[in-house]
Amino acid sequence: MRKIIHIDMDAFYASVEQRDDPSLRGRPVVVAWRGERSVVCAASYEARVFGVRSAMPAVRAERLCPQAVFVPPDFIRYKTVSRQVREIFLRHTDLVEPLSLDEAYLDVTAPKSDLPTATAVAETIRAQIREETQLTASAGVAPNKFLAKIASDWRKPDGQFVLRPHQVDAFLTPLPVERIPGVGKVMQGRLNADGIRTVGDLRAYLQHELEARYGSFGGGLYRRARGIDERPVEPDQPVQSISSEDTFATDLPLSELEPHIVRIAEKAWAASRKTERVGRTVVLKLKTSQFRILTRSFTPESPPASAQAFIDIALALRERVNMPAATLYRLVGVGLSGFRDRDEAVVQAGLFDPQEA
Repeated sequence: MRKIIHIDMDAFYASVEQRDDPSLRGRPVVVAWRGERSVVCAASYEARVFGVRSAMPAVRAERLCPQAVFVPPDFIRYKTVSRQVREIFLRHTDLVEPLSLDEAYLDVTAPKSDLPTATAVAETIRAQIREETQLTASAGVAPNKFLAKIASDWRKPDGQFVLRPHQVDAFLTPLPVERIPGVGKVMQGRLNADGIRTVGDLRAYLQHELEARYGSFGGGLYRRARGIDERPVEPDQPVQSISSEDTFATDLPLSELEPHIVRIAEKAWAASRKTERVGRTVVLKLKTSQFRILTRSFTPESPPASAQAFIDIALALRERVNMPAATLYRLVGVGLSGFRDRDEAVVQAGLFDPQEA
């Protein structure tokens, strides 16, 4: 049986800011740019008391917590700390699967260190993080990734929860369905409307019944309700896509998007040059003022060979946006997907991607 640890740094971006600026310690810190179009990247625990959460509009965060200190994000600094934390992980296992800058799965079924249990490994990692970065992390230890992720949130911040195989059923049954990763507010509403409020309620349904109601997601719900997750920890997954996007201060018509597409494409192209792999499919993403998301993509016969070629394709994709002329846009993104190793990058077929939204 696998022994999986999920490590989640506590209020990571905000904690880095408080560590590096002592005047912020103990104060409600919101990592975000000010402005109507900005969203919260992170909030300290002092800010969370007021209901401030990540991904919340910054203006709402300011209303909830007028005394909040807004700090613009510094992702270069956060990435530096994230690499430092990952080096600690790698002392204990090579099976590390980063999910983001602040969390990762570790498979410690056969750890590199001589620590006797997964619990001891998690405790040691958290102690090393505290000592070497002056930051705290929470950990969940369980037989699989799904359970470890739930467990890591159980005693936040700066806590650890161990879920042993014989405890799984008793632990899961009373949990609200929204504690299942992937169940957002919309799905929670659908489940609640069907009388399903707890994991125990989910267990009353057969797999085909849940799939009939909720499609393929229903099959996942069936398995999660029983604590089943066979996914392995997958270290160092190759790059699949790279993109950049920007939300405008004011909504813009399609005719005014060209300089923004150029600027964002240049940024995405620069990021793509940092990987040894090559992306073939160019993707343009637009979000209207009504929050409708549109994507257009094109796969040329050969990968874009230069920034200008990449930009030209992105601009051409704008011409395939068939929306009323009066439509305004609040966000634009440009990206590359379909990454392959360089010796596999050139293929014969080059077609418009039929999947558009």
